[in-house]
Amino acid sequence: MKYEISKLTKSMKILFLIGALCVGIFAQSTEPKPGAPKSVKIPAVKEFTLKNGLKVAVVERPGVPLVSAMLMVKTGAEMEDEEKAGLADMTASLLTKGTKTRSATEIAEALDFLGADLDAGANWKSSGVSMNIMSDKLDKGLELMSDAVLNPAFKESEIELLRSQTLDGLSYNLTQPGFLANYVASVYSFNKHPAGGTIESITNIKRNDIVDFYNSFFIADNSVLIFTGDITAANAKELAQKYFGKMGNDNGINEITESSLPGITNIMESPESVESRKKEDAKAPLLNRILVVDLPNSGQAAVSFARNMQHNGRIYWDDKKNGGVVSKTYFPAIVMNSLLGGGYSSRLNQEIRIKRGLSYGAGSSFNWQYYSSDFGTRTQTKNESAAEVAELVTTELKKLSEGEIPENELNPRRMVLTGSFGRNLETNEGLTSALGELYAFELSPDNLNSYMNGVMKVTDKDVKKFAAENFNGGDIIIVGDYSIFKDDLAKRFPKIPVTVVRADELDITKEDLRKK
Repeated sequence: MKYEISKLTKSMKILFLIGALCVGIFAQSTEPKPGAPKSVKIPAVKEFTLKNGLKVAVVERPGVPLVSAMLMVKTGAEMEDEEKAGLADMTASLLTKGTKTRSATEIAEALDFLGADLDAGANWKSSGVSMNIMSDKLDKGLELMSDAVLNPAFKESEIELLRSQTLDGLSYNLTQPGFLANYVASVYSFNKHPAGGTIESITNIKRNDIVDFYNSFFIADNSVLIFTGDITAANAKELAQKYFGKMGNDNGINEITESSLPGITNIMESPESVESRKKEDAKAPLLNRILVVDLPNSGQAAVSFARNMQHNGRIYWDDKKNGGVVSKTYFPAIVMNSLLGGGYSSRLNQEIRIKRGLSYGAGSSFNWQYYSSDFGTRTQTKNESAAEVAELVTTELKKLSEGEIPENELNPRRMVLTGSFGRNLETNEGLTSALGELYAFELSPDNLNSYMNGVMKVTDKDVKKFAAENFNGGDIIIVGDYSIFKDDLAKRFPKIPVTVVRADELDITKEDLRKK
């Protein structure tokens, strides 16, 4: 009898658990509403400038014995020639590969002993060297960091090793549909060279090019040293002077101005010209052309929409120097991106992955520059559905300017942005990165305070206006086995011109993208 009661008790427990689970499932049949946005305490940023012209920014965060330090150089790939594409990133990366007194191995061993990391690299608009370290080891860590920045050896052996590694990685990536789509878009749609370089440009870079780039731009008045974490402003000033006070300065010999940047020289427009062009763009069809990079026998096809967007004023936050023009562009743009392709519940992912199972994921993003931004969507699918996915992408883009954007969809996407922003600022590394981004655009760190309010003020009308003024005239780029989706592509886009370039014939340095 005891055994039977025991069995009954266990059965009842199981039934109870199943019932509770069912109640939970039915209780969540309606999506919960997002909570009120949490306030984010933006820490005070203290600034001072050393005698050599180096600006130093400090955020004091006592309590956790960690410090993030970054030297941000306000020059990146925009200042390299197309023939030497990849020069900025190679120059920055080599800083950690040996100095006049330490080999690359010795630097790595010293960092390991300190429990620190030292990273270096460059993007389109800036270069940088960053370190994360315990605060009680910061002095020794900065000695290593400053040695790397101020006394690089640029040994031929390290240059050749980095070149070999870069070429190996690039050669492999050029066989991957997703990478190829971004690679060709840089030239075809954005009118820029790839910041990571090409096979030819990486091969062309010599030691003298690296030394010249370093001497021209890794200078005090073109850099900002940022500290966040367990450090006081007084201590930061002392350490900055001790380790970076002798950083060189060109005294204006290589003065960098906006008009000297190759990336924007040909696209600076008057406000009247920009507004006039936007009105014309609004009348144009969404798609201008389709480019197919034919990659026979590829396992998948990459499908993307690409558009370079030019604007009146710098494309960033709340730049008071430009009368707030920037905020009218930046905030609607990032809310639009969150709505379209900024996460799992975004429209692209919903339509392509969740509803149809055509991809593991779909998204979109911006790459911001001074007077323009590069916008692109991204997804991969089987070759048989490449044309269908391209049509789905264009449909969702059109809906942003022509369809409805209900508040119960828009508000959660705004909340995603403000939530991510707040979480990023909670870490020293995240805050350092955010400040570096602002300084790269010559903007005040006070702009951190405008982010939350700027996002929450964006309306459905703002998003629709941005989409109407900026998407039309874009390109669809597909990298995959053209023989499989050729007929379907022609059927779905009968009026759009299609250019086809075989992957083994591709040369993005040529006007027609083909090797001669």
